[in-house]
Amino acid sequence: MKNININISKFLVLLFAPLMLLVFTAATVNESSNSAATTTSPREKGDVIKLGFIPLTDCAPIVMAKELGLFTKYGLNVEVTKEASWANVRDKILTGELDGAHCLFSMPFSVYTGVGGKAGSEMKIAMVLNNNGQAITLSKDFCGKVGFKQTNKVAGVVAAKQKAEKEVTFAMTFPGGTHDIWLRYWLAAAGINQKTSKIITIPPPQMVANMKVGNMDGYCVGEPWGGVAVKQNVGFTEISTQDIWKHHPEKALVVNKGFSEGRREELKLVMKAVLEACKWLDNRANRKKAAAIIGKQQYVNAPADVIEARLMGDYNLGCDQGTQIYTDDYMLFHRGGDTNLPRKSHAIWFMAQYMRFDYLQSAPDYKAIADKLIMQDLYIEVAKSMNIKIPADDMKPFTLTIDKAVFDPNSPGDYLKLAKK
Repeated sequence: MKNININISKFLVLLFAPLMLLVFTAATVNESSNSAATTTSPREKGDVIKLGFIPLTDCAPIVMAKELGLFTKYGLNVEVTKEASWANVRDKILTGELDGAHCLFSMPFSVYTGVGGKAGSEMKIAMVLNNNGQAITLSKDFCGKVGFKQTNKVAGVVAAKQKAEKEVTFAMTFPGGTHDIWLRYWLAAAGINQKTSKIITIPPPQMVANMKVGNMDGYCVGEPWGGVAVKQNVGFTEISTQDIWKHHPEKALVVNKGFSEGRREELKLVMKAVLEACKWLDNRANRKKAAAIIGKQQYVNAPADVIEARLMGDYNLGCDQGTQIYTDDYMLFHRGGDTNLPRKSHAIWFMAQYMRFDYLQSAPDYKAIADKLIMQDLYIEVAKSMNIKIPADDMKPFTLTIDKAVFDPNSPGDYLKLAKK
């Protein structure tokens, strides 16, 4: 009888073991799937930090921080990845696929206000990467009719083209991004009603090829794609953005909200490495080396001589216009600390342009948005730890170069009453 009971027990174990295994497996799969669904940036401390960039000369601070071993110096494992478009960068930062990126300074405000993304989505600005160094390029159709900085002649040529029943098309890189606003500001300064021209979005590395096949009459983008158009005799430089606003903010180190909150100490180390790279880049003796490195296929994939020339402020304008030499307002990455402070006044200026150019129908809460998205306190903490000067000009009025317009960040509504569209 005892043996019979033992055999029955063995039988029951054999009978129910597969069922118990299935239950355990299902529970494990379900737990794993729930865990994956809730995993967002920040990843665990010590994990690889992923920083994206777009193939532009001003990705140099992030690329050179990697190439010079500065991330390693601060004990960081950083991976830099080439991205296809600004929309791609936006999406990857918001999902946490990227911890941060070389990014248009105005993109976080464009996305948060709903101009260039889902309203309310937060992307944080840790620091500014550079000033100046973008350009508006016109096709050869304008050659001989409009010269360098002859903005007053542009409207007549555009009108003639439109009268000939040709739609005039301009390109920028992201709605509400810096290139978009430089283009629209320039059109307004030229007296062109933007509703009469078509404005399209093209990723930076595709600008020259699109102009070559006649898809646009002009575009605004960062270097080297203005210089490359000249080298390939596709177009010419009508104006550089430093001629629109000297020392304007351009690219920024923008990070995922979760990364900024959950891995704050590592973010500070990333900023230190990038700040060291910015200092290194502002030493003109280093720019030839920088051009050779960032011109490589895995980075910008453009001729090093074009990158170097414009990095040095030596602009071949194209269209037999000769050369423009910039002495103190070519692309700059540090300026003794003046470049890198992310200013709330600049955020307010960009959002005011969204109102001016009808991207927004009602005024955003300028200051609250600037306070939310700009990590100015963090930057100041890092800069002080490195004995970098902290500029004291934020929230003070400043003047645009092209039209001498004065912008008071404390009164954007008053500015908009006078600004022409």
